[in-house]
Amino acid sequence: MLDRLQALADRYEKLSELLCDPDVASDPKRLRDYSKEQSDLQEAYAAYTEYKEVSEQLQDAKQMQSEKLDDEMSEMVKMEIEELSPRMTELEERIRVLMLPKDPNDEKNVIVEIRGAAGGDEAALFASDLYRMYTKFADAQGWRIEVMEASESDLGGFKEVIFMIEGKGAYSKLKFESGAHRVQRIPVTESGGRIHTSTSTVAVMPEVEEVEVEILDKDIRIDTFCSSGAGGQSVNTTKSAVRVLHVPTGIMATCQDGKSQNDNKAKALQVLRARISDIRRQEEEAKYAGERKSKVGTGDRSERIRTYNYPQSRVTDHRIGLTLHKLDSVMNGDMDEIINALTITAQAELLDQDNQI
Repeated sequence: MLDRLQALADRYEKLSELLCDPDVASDPKRLRDYSKEQSDLQEAYAAYTEYKEVSEQLQDAKQMQSEKLDDEMSEMVKMEIEELSPRMTELEERIRVLMLPKDPNDEKNVIVEIRGAAGGDEAALFASDLYRMYTKFADAQGWRIEVMEASESDLGGFKEVIFMIEGKGAYSKLKFESGAHRVQRIPVTESGGRIHTSTSTVAVMPEVEEVEVEILDKDIRIDTFCSSGAGGQSVNTTKSAVRVLHVPTGIMATCQDGKSQNDNKAKALQVLRARISDIRRQEEEAKYAGERKSKVGTGDRSERIRTYNYPQSRVTDHRIGLTLHKLDSVMNGDMDEIINALTITAQAELLDQDNQI
C-alpha cells in the first residue's frame, strides 16, 4: 500500500507543477481536468503526508527510548510515544479507507423517484413526507432541487414525484436510500385511531451524461399531450407534455412540469438515460450477487430498508440494525447519522473484501 501512496503523492505534486505551467493555465479543459484530479487526491495526499511525519517522529522517539536517558527525559519520550502510537493507528485506518476503490458515480447529481406503494392515499401522503425529508437534507447541504415530474393525490400527497438534486457528492450520500420505506402511524383518514402500515418506494439514480448512455432517435417514440396541473396558461391548451418510450427496453419517461415542449423533452430524456443506466447496473450486479455479501442492500426498490414509526418516534434502518428515537428530526432532514452509519458499513464491507484478496 505504501508504494501506491507514494505514487499518489508523486502524482499530486506533479499536478501542482502542471497547474503552474502557463500552457496549462491557458487551456481551460486541461486546467479543469488537472484541478479536478488534484482535488480528488487532496484528502489522501494530506493523510499520507501526516502519516509520514508521525511515522518519523515515532521512530525518532523509539530510537531515543533505547538510549540512556535521565528520568525526566525518559518520561517525556514515553509520553510522546503514547501520543503518537494511537495517531499512527488512526491514520493507517483512514488511509486504508481513502485507498478503497471509489464509486465513479459518487460525485454526480442524482435523480430521485418517490412513489406511493401499498396503502393508497396514506402511501401517497408518506411519499410527500419523504420528498420533504430529502429536500430539507439537500437544502442543508447547499444543493439545488428541481422537480421534473409530479402526480398529486386527492389528499395532497404524491402518487409519484421525480426530482433532480444537483450538488457535489449528492450520489455518494443518497445512494443507499433506494428501496421500500415503511411508515407506521394513524392516517388522517382513520376515524377509529388505528395504526396503519403503508409503504412508499424510493429510487436514487446518478445523473447520466449523453455520452455515457447513447439514445438513438430510431430507438425512441415521442408522444406529446396537454399538461395537467400547475404550469400557467399553457396547461390543457398546448401539447407541451412529453412522453418518451425507449423501444428496445420498453422503458418510458414522462415530463410535463417544464414550460415548453423542448424543456420537457430534455428532462424526459434525462430521466430515461438514468433509468436505462440503472437497469444495466442492476443487471451487472445480479451477475455476481451470489458472491457478494452486502449489508446495505442492492438498491432494489422492492427491498424494505427502513421503518418510520410515528407513535414511538422511532426510525429503524433494517439493513444495519440502526434505531434512532428522533423521528421528527429525521423527517426534517437531519439524516446525517443514518447516512454516515450506512457509509461506514459499506466501507467496512469493502475493507473486509480487500483483506480477503
